[in-house]
This record gives sequence, structure tokens and C-alpha cells, in this order.
Amino acid sequence: MIIKPILDRIFGKFYKEYDFLKKSYDVLKGYGFTDDNAIASVCICRDEISQTVRSHVKRMWGEAFNFSSLAGLFTAGKTGLKAFISHAPKIDGKERYVFYAFSHIAIDENENMGVCKRKGLEKSHACGALCLFLNELSGGKINIRLDEEDIEESLLKRRILRELKYGEVPDLLTLTKITLKVIVEDLENIIEKVVDSKKADYAVISGIQIHGPEENYIVPDEAYVVVDGEKKKLEI
Repeated sequence: MIIKPILDRIFGKFYKEYDFLKKSYDVLKGYGFTDDNAIASVCICRDEISQTVRSHVKRMWGEAFNFSSLAGLFTAGKTGLKAFISHAPKIDGKERYVFYAFSHIAIDENENMGVCKRKGLEKSHACGALCLFLNELSGGKINIRLDEEDIEESLLKRRILRELKYGEVPDLLTLTKITLKVIVEDLENIIEKVVDSKKADYAVISGIQIHGPEENYIVPDEAYVVVDGEKKKLEI
């Protein structure tokens, strides 16, 4: 684990990606969630190096509903969430939903933020959508027009700008943390409007997906479960 000292110093707490998702699965079993009675969803970036999350979730929960978009922004809205919950098993009169939500960033062995290798590429970047946005911010000129030929990047810029102070140009890691906050807030906003907690239990598990030189990691953030309408923090 080449970058363990780096992750220790920057984040303190982190897990190998599989270990984090397995732990979340085991913790949720204690609240009555199983792969037989629950449906899972993922809200992550479209980037192919992020898709390991989907693979691990599939191994534990079965096929997951995909809310993903560029940078992991939640853009599916009420229609997407209603579709998801309509696919949930109804066991003993109860539905159970699991929401996994992550922003992501690459960190190389020299602590360069956003830098990674890909198959056939010695140098690439992640999150590319956030890097593009950051380049515009640094250049002092941002196009916030809704471009129908580039809708997700347009929505991403519009949404993240609402979280920045005028003239603020965060570094990539800070922007990644802001993006996670936005993903969770927007997801929770639609959950509140669509999910009936009298009929369904659900869990929200969030964090930052880190692409290291050897493998992916998860830095955990907010995680909680709502059972019979009562919200409880999860220790993961």
C-alpha cells in the first residue's frame, strides 16, 4: 500500500474499497437489511475507474440501480428515485433501500492530486469533470449556460458554483469534498420528497473514492440508517 502514509496523513480514516463496502453490508444486516429484502443504488462518477464500487455492491446486494453522472452528481431527480423504489422487494409489508454516494479523486504515489494511470496511459486525471471545472475557475471565466450537448458538465458547474464564495478557487481535494456534500444534499432532498419512511427503511452511505496507484480506497463520510422512521448514525 504505497500511499498509506499519504492517506493516513490527509484523511486519517480510510478503507480499501472492498473492505468498506463489505463492512457497510455487514453493519446493515444488523438493522434488518439483506440482499434478499433490500435494493441498493450507487451514485458515483461515470468514470470507468469508479465502477469497481458497482462491482462490489453487485456482489453483496445484487444488481444496483445506477444514479451515476459526471463527478457523481445526483441528477436523476424524483423520476429516477421513484423508479428505484418501485423496484424494491416488498417483504413483510416493508421496503428497504440502500443508497451509496461517492465523489472521487486520484492521488498518485508522489501525492499529486487528481493524477492517475490508466490502461495504456501513463498519465491521466480523475475526476476529469472537476478538473475541467477547476481549470475554468482558475481562468476566471466560466460558461454556466446550459449546453444541451454537454448537459451533465453544465449542471455540475451550475450546482457547485452555488457552494463557492465569489472568486473562490478551491484546490481539487477541497472541490471533491464540496462535491460530496452536494451529492448527499441533493440525494437527501429528493429522498425526503419521495420516500415514505412509514413504509420503508433506508440507509445512506457516503464517502470519497480514492484512486491510488495500486487500488481504490474509500474515505468514509456520513453514514446512517432510517428504520421505522428513526434515524441512527452508522459506525463504519
